[in-house]
Amino acid sequence: MAKSLSLNEIRNRAARFALEWADAPGDERQDAQSFVRDLLGVYGITKTRAAFYEKRSRRSSTGAQGYIDALIPGVALIEMKSAGKDLAEAERQALDYIDALSDPEVPNWVITSDFRRFRILDLAAEGDDVLEFDLAELRDHADRLAFFAGYGQRAFGSKEQERASIDAARLMASLYEALGGSGYDDHEASVFLVRTLFALYADDAGVWERDLFLEFLETRTAEDGSDLGPQLSLLYQVMGREPQRRQTNLDELIKRFPYVNGGIFEEPLSIPSFERTMRERLLAAAMFNWSEISPAIFGSLFQAVKDKKARRELGEHYTTETNIQKLIGPMFLDELRQRFADGFHDAKGLRKLRDDMGRMRLLDPACGCGNFLVVTYRDMRALDLEILQRLQQLGSADVTLAFVDEDLPVRLSSFHGIELEEWPARIAATAMHLVDHQANKAMELALGQAPEALPLDKIETIVVGNALRVDWTSVVPPTTSLHVMGNPPFLGHASRSEEQAQDLRDAWHRKDIGRLDYVTGWYAKSLDLFARDGYDGQFAFVSTNSITQGEPVPALFGAVFGAGWRIKFAHRTFAWTSEAPGAAAVHCVVVGFDRATSSAAWLFDYDELRGEPHRVPVKHGINGYLVDGPRVLVEQRSRGPIGSDLPPMVFGNVPRDGGHLIIERDVAQEFASDPVATKYLRRYLGARELIHSEMRWCLWLVDLDPGDLAKSQRLKSRIDAVRTWRLESKAKQARDAAATPHLFWYRSHAEIPHLMVPSVSSENRLFLPAGRFGPEVISSNLNYTAEDPDGLAFAVISSSLFMTWLRTTGGKLESRLRFSNTQVWNTFPLPALSSAQRSAMIAGGQTVLDARALRPERSLADHYNPLAMAPELLQAHRKLDAAVDAVLGLKGSVDELDRQRALFESYERMIAAGQLATQPKPRTKRAAVKA
Repeated sequence: MAKSLSLNEIRNRAARFALEWADAPGDERQDAQSFVRDLLGVYGITKTRAAFYEKRSRRSSTGAQGYIDALIPGVALIEMKSAGKDLAEAERQALDYIDALSDPEVPNWVITSDFRRFRILDLAAEGDDVLEFDLAELRDHADRLAFFAGYGQRAFGSKEQERASIDAARLMASLYEALGGSGYDDHEASVFLVRTLFALYADDAGVWERDLFLEFLETRTAEDGSDLGPQLSLLYQVMGREPQRRQTNLDELIKRFPYVNGGIFEEPLSIPSFERTMRERLLAAAMFNWSEISPAIFGSLFQAVKDKKARRELGEHYTTETNIQKLIGPMFLDELRQRFADGFHDAKGLRKLRDDMGRMRLLDPACGCGNFLVVTYRDMRALDLEILQRLQQLGSADVTLAFVDEDLPVRLSSFHGIELEEWPARIAATAMHLVDHQANKAMELALGQAPEALPLDKIETIVVGNALRVDWTSVVPPTTSLHVMGNPPFLGHASRSEEQAQDLRDAWHRKDIGRLDYVTGWYAKSLDLFARDGYDGQFAFVSTNSITQGEPVPALFGAVFGAGWRIKFAHRTFAWTSEAPGAAAVHCVVVGFDRATSSAAWLFDYDELRGEPHRVPVKHGINGYLVDGPRVLVEQRSRGPIGSDLPPMVFGNVPRDGGHLIIERDVAQEFASDPVATKYLRRYLGARELIHSEMRWCLWLVDLDPGDLAKSQRLKSRIDAVRTWRLESKAKQARDAAATPHLFWYRSHAEIPHLMVPSVSSENRLFLPAGRFGPEVISSNLNYTAEDPDGLAFAVISSSLFMTWLRTTGGKLESRLRFSNTQVWNTFPLPALSSAQRSAMIAGGQTVLDARALRPERSLADHYNPLAMAPELLQAHRKLDAAVDAVLGLKGSVDELDRQRALFESYERMIAAGQLATQPKPRTKRAAVKA
């Protein structure tokens, strides 16, 4: 049975090649093809691609036609010259041809030779990576050309791999479209594509003879594609059988294919029907260099080929390895690498490190196409290889014993996954096989030995099922070194289905799941798993940042902290690129937990959502808001502010009128000629009008004189329209309000100066764009309002201290800040103020109002444009901040982290002092009324 070539075989073949060609005359025209064919034969490349020798191409510099001596598409271009010719000039000629090649044909390497010397140029390397050597030295440099036999020399996660993976996925999408268009069963098409992917990869990556699958397609299938389906079915059936179970009269070429196993060729399939175009697409895919792909990137893209819209956007969205590293790095990989560095001169310590890696078990319970598992396996195998190389340098005698699967500490059987759908689960298993092969090739390249490529072990550790219903103990056995990780789906309380809501209730063992996101079900299942006997370790998930904001924080982190876990590391909010093509970047956090108490915690912050993280020192510990500070949980409070100096904050007024009590700008002029109706007009502000100074009015008729209805037909028709609309409403509350059609359905307005706060505001502003108004202005329900006769509430809401509290404990709509009276205002931990503190804060707030008044033409949006704030307004806010910060003992240069810590400490003190039980002051004048 033919096998891929080992490096020792390649080196020996290279030595024989050098001897055979040592005395050749070196005539370019007569010997070039033979020389190239023999050279490629050293690496197992057969005559199959002879059609690509002497490829006709146009030189970009002259426009003249010429011939490339040999082109292995996507791999290498070979240019031959007569003995003694200038190889650098030959290289320039070769580069001249490349511009005329199609994208799949463009090589990564240019090889020039004059039969006596070789010159090798790596086009993908930075700078000029050129190697020259004599024919007699070919054996010594044979490894440099090992890419011909599928030995990769590219850095994992490189731009070259990214480009190759995207191109490969597009080829697979083309194949799927052809299969789907023929009416082939979708499940069987999925299995067929996975088998074809493996065959294409194996053809280029040294799993078997180079180009064996391509040779089969070219020489054993008809050009019209009529017999391609039966021939492939036979081939795939043969690769799923051990040699002793195969028919003895098989075609000699088919006999050369090895037994693969691994479950890839196990399931029987019906025979697909092909035609000429479909065969041509498969041949085009076979011409691609599949050894260049990254299983981690390709898995995400391959998952998308079955979706029409996703196919159009292939390459635009996938989970980047950088984002995956944000989880696996601080969770365990950084520590393993540090142990390697610390024990660099200690063979015993390095062996202990390998043993510890061998005890690790990894579970991704939302594994999708296996990105996290693939990247983790790849990086752990790479680290193990570094350890082995170092042990070899230290003279360790047992290194050569480590090249069979059972002796490797990092094994496929240690990686477990749960995936809802069969298609991505199949991709995950296949990707694990591919990355395992790449790791083995890297080991052989470095150490000369590696486990055998085939037959594959069947991956039975990836389970298809609903992770919130599957018993995780059936997926991974008891272990004290378990690492649960991944990127579960995000679904807010408003977007999840009833079935998903029930999944969440079952996972949390509670009926009321409130605003918990669907992703928190994986936290609940992790807590359950680690509560079982025999399980210990860590867990970490990528999650929507809403789990660290507002109401969900106590519900989630109260359970986690209560079970004895602490936050080991966390990435604060950043933009995560989803693996789903077409999906927008979502705002995420990464949170990792362990039960340790002595090791340092790591907190990563971002200056920009799409920027790079920087590590923030952690002194006290990380709480549920991802702040270094007391582990407090801010519960919603409906009984009024805990700060006794603050007034209650209520919703603005709700008309529920069908729009008939609201006067838009385009009809306002109609009322100018009606003095009766005009006297009831009040300026009416929603959040947009408040922030952008847009004009809108309402009919505020709490003091309506009934006689005015007879005097103003315009007024009467508006009120009649409200009555009709309410009576026809399906809502009982609206129908009940038809008895008072002249009144807003909900009224919280009081005839005193008041504060207006928009319910949603941009996260980019430094300060909250709140306004202070007289009693003549009415607020809609898109704002919150509070009585503010002296301006204290305005001063508090306009401070950086309050903005920090809002950013930290408030919810968000997408990335925008969401103000809430119960979650943010009522919980703001402002201690009792002295007379001097109160006066200083009010004066600071007035300074802000005065600075705004200097530019009355500007809206609040203009005033608080983060790129164009007026210097005097900034200075006014600094004066206000100094007064407000001082209440919590903050002085001098203060940043957000200082304020967060001080706020949580104040909240903790107020809890300890029992101030959460403080009753709000009575609101006799401002009692909200429903019509």
